[in-house]
Amino acid sequence: MSKADNMLSILWMLRSGKKMTAQQIADELEIHVRTVYRCIDSLCASGAPIIADSGPNGGFRILGQFTESPLMFDAEEQKALVHASIFAKETGYPFTDALERAIGKLKLYTNEEQLHQIERHSSGIAVLQPPVHDGLRPLLQTLENAAAQGQTLKMTYSKGREGAGTVREFDPYGIIHWKGQWYAAGYCRLRQEIRNFRVDRILDLETTELVFERPVDFSARDVLLGSLLPDPGSTEPLVDVVIQAHEHVLNELSQHWLFGHTLVSRHDGEARFRLDTSSLTSYVPYFLLPYGKALTILEPASLVLKLSEITTSLALHYERMLTGMTKKEG
Repeated sequence: MSKADNMLSILWMLRSGKKMTAQQIADELEIHVRTVYRCIDSLCASGAPIIADSGPNGGFRILGQFTESPLMFDAEEQKALVHASIFAKETGYPFTDALERAIGKLKLYTNEEQLHQIERHSSGIAVLQPPVHDGLRPLLQTLENAAAQGQTLKMTYSKGREGAGTVREFDPYGIIHWKGQWYAAGYCRLRQEIRNFRVDRILDLETTELVFERPVDFSARDVLLGSLLPDPGSTEPLVDVVIQAHEHVLNELSQHWLFGHTLVSRHDGEARFRLDTSSLTSYVPYFLLPYGKALTILEPASLVLKLSEITTSLALHYERMLTGMTKKEG
């Protein structure tokens, strides 16, 4: 075995909690006793708290609390884990407490130099996300556990309007974080189809005795995107949207989740997208509105007309607002 394999084997043997002499370790691994001493020296240098007791009942043992420690990580792996924990916590990751305990262990069982590097890297990255309500955490935990165990949930769900929510049995296949929101994807037994549900609109979750098998090829990400993007098999007509703009504006549009997936062609400051008609009257105009004069819509005319109606309505709204302010001041 390589030195790294010997070191890992020795570490696992000592993690069992029993004291072993160098000769016992050598006999167990079928290596020379001098190799054992070299490996233990390397383990101590890496931060493993191995204690050497002398005397008739002596031998090597590992510090008790280290038996619960993670396997050794190099500096790059430690940095990646700390950075990943920052991203996860900011998105409202449902198992934040366990994550913080894991990072705490990582810091606890490192040497002084490694801890200093971890602290430097953790303070060098920040993530800005919309605040996630603490009440979502138990819902997310229940959904994730039910998805892993194949357990059907009784869900009370509100569509965002006033009034009591709808009660349904739901087989959660997975949870997804997208654009600052958490979604649950799975089989709705009420509608008898795969659906996505916003977790912040879930009023209550109860476990049931029913169980399910998640489809092997299921992808919560693909289901969510599929509900947002035009359906190739749909009978709804698709419309070409041609936009003329500076390259940096077209770059931003091409990176957007909807426009990026519907891009047909792009050249000489123009981009052609193919969208469904429902998007042109709902989402698309409001997304393009902030770009103002930075882009020109060459087609279709219906999209330009919709933008004109929206801006006219906004102008009237602000005029009425200004008139009200003027009357109060007068």
